[in-house]
Amino acid sequence: MYKHILIPTDGSELSRKAIEHGVALAKSINAKVTALTVTVPFHIFAIEPGMVTDTPERYEEHAADVAAKDLNVAKEAAKSAGINCDTMRVEHEQPYRAIVDAASQKVCDLIVMASHGRRGISAIVLGSETVKVLTHSAVPVLVVRARQPASASQHS
Repeated sequence: MYKHILIPTDGSELSRKAIEHGVALAKSINAKVTALTVTVPFHIFAIEPGMVTDTPERYEEHAADVAAKDLNVAKEAAKSAGINCDTMRVEHEQPYRAIVDAASQKVCDLIVMASHGRRGISAIVLGSETVKVLTHSAVPVLVVRARQPASASQHS
């Protein structure tokens, strides 16, 4: 059914769970995987603390290092599962748009992503980027949620 799965990652723990799930799914249906990470461009006026003290060059070096590390997690997971995994890093103001565009450009027929990322942890239902991908994607999106441990849910 699915032949090419896009797995966006931001390096968060939940994003790693989405990678594991997406890679396992790809292996079970013999699909190809592309892992994607999106870097927000450098801004002089910034919310991200790292941008305030960095020069554009230092920010780019740091962003490239973080992206490589995040993408390597996906590459290693795919390698362990014995499947092919391409990786890509995109710089974009709006991560959801980069995800939707990458799915179209790479002709992916499924996006597997986490319900929350680094910025979406405080969201009540889903992370804001996930909601935007769900709203704007022309291809199906499989959302991976973290499971609460059984002992934690029993004490609530």
